[in-house]
Amino acid sequence: MSDIKNLNPKDLWGYFAEICQIPHPSKKEQKMVEYVKSFGEGLGLETTVDETGNVIIKKKATEGMENRKTVVLQAHLDMVPQKNNDKDHDFEKDPIEAYVDGEWVTANGTTLGADNGMGIAAAMAVLSAKDLKHGPVEALFTIDEETGMTGANNLKPGYLDAEILINMDSEDEGELYVGCAGGVDIAASKEYNEEPVPEGMKAYRIDAKGMKGGHSGIDIPLERANANQVLFRFLMQAEADFDIRLSESTGGDLRNAIPRESYAVVVVPEENSGGFEDLVKEYDSIYKNEFEDTDPEMSFSCTSTDMPSGLVPGDEQYGIIRAVYACPNGVLRMSMSMEGLVETSNNLAVVKVGGGKFEALSLTRSSVDSAKDATAWKIAGVFQIMGADVNMSGDYPGWKPNMNSPILKTMQGVYDTIFGKIPEIKAIHAGLECGIIAGAYPHLDMISFGPTIRYPHSPDEKVNIETVEKFWKFLVGTLEAIPEK
Repeated sequence: MSDIKNLNPKDLWGYFAEICQIPHPSKKEQKMVEYVKSFGEGLGLETTVDETGNVIIKKKATEGMENRKTVVLQAHLDMVPQKNNDKDHDFEKDPIEAYVDGEWVTANGTTLGADNGMGIAAAMAVLSAKDLKHGPVEALFTIDEETGMTGANNLKPGYLDAEILINMDSEDEGELYVGCAGGVDIAASKEYNEEPVPEGMKAYRIDAKGMKGGHSGIDIPLERANANQVLFRFLMQAEADFDIRLSESTGGDLRNAIPRESYAVVVVPEENSGGFEDLVKEYDSIYKNEFEDTDPEMSFSCTSTDMPSGLVPGDEQYGIIRAVYACPNGVLRMSMSMEGLVETSNNLAVVKVGGGKFEALSLTRSSVDSAKDATAWKIAGVFQIMGADVNMSGDYPGWKPNMNSPILKTMQGVYDTIFGKIPEIKAIHAGLECGIIAGAYPHLDMISFGPTIRYPHSPDEKVNIETVEKFWKFLVGTLEAIPEK
């Protein structure tokens, strides 16, 4: 941490180092709420915690800047808790073990929380600074962005006075984001009565692991392997060829992370065990060939295990395996209006089978609300055919680009002045809070930017050190250039 605190800009990195010491996984960010509230009150700034848990801190303009438009700097207080299987870490108790790794800051075996710790730290650095020139500034720290947009969805009118919102939750320096995808969760479930294991069976545990995973929006165009579909693709053939029976399976744990690992416990007729083991080896070779560029460390294997106590009934197994494998997954359509932008996608995030219950959770994203709805209903249909109950929840709108945005023009000019080039204008295939906040504050002129972060929502998450300094210079220059009211 001492190495991180010595990076420039020191105030920003210092706050980020403090944030790493405070457990703040989604829905468990109360310590962060208390930390930010205490920070604002300690500076003598007007500090409010709304009924949802969002924190709003207001700072007056510096001398001579009182007539500038008010800006709200916005970031979210929660982080995605993902770790490698061999890492002993409790996200509700343990600090993040962040360290400098060459040109990057990363973490030891867990997500780093640069998403959105960088935005939090930048807002705190502005609020505490005594040497910056800026008009009236407000900071909005929302809760539970990663698992439901709870803070943004429940933000009420009347808390913010700002005319401009700068969201600091984007992950490519040198780019300005003016739009984002909306999303909806689709949960399928079905109960069944387990059957006893027949005589003459051999039990195996199948493991699909070593995949990169990543952010289910930003990383979805990288076409990485989805551990759930990797596993169930195999199960479909193994069922047809060797009469396997499924006892249990688990893959993925977060709706907004591409699943990296999945396992199943199956039983196989003893006379088919040799052919089954050969099929596992064959699929290991198939997957390594298909995904050698995207997931070079992936592996597919089986080991003998204890005989399970119960099995999924044969007819239920038939439907479950086919529904999971048939579920639309990955990039489903590219945008026709913005080159290189994913329009619609789905992440088959979590699949659990065992103990008499089947569950599957998907997160569908699209920058076109009607396409999002159509995809959600298609997924619902896949699981309803096998008799599952389907529930859709957490629906949030996309953020429609405004190419005539005044803050966009201002920030393009500032970036050109500081760095000698015009930043790229983009939309992001992920859920930023801008579109939701606009529901309560429709007058806000909004934009999003940030430093370069790679592999968010995975244990490979890292933030580029050089771009953090550029991000800070850009933010400072923007605040100084905010136009008059």
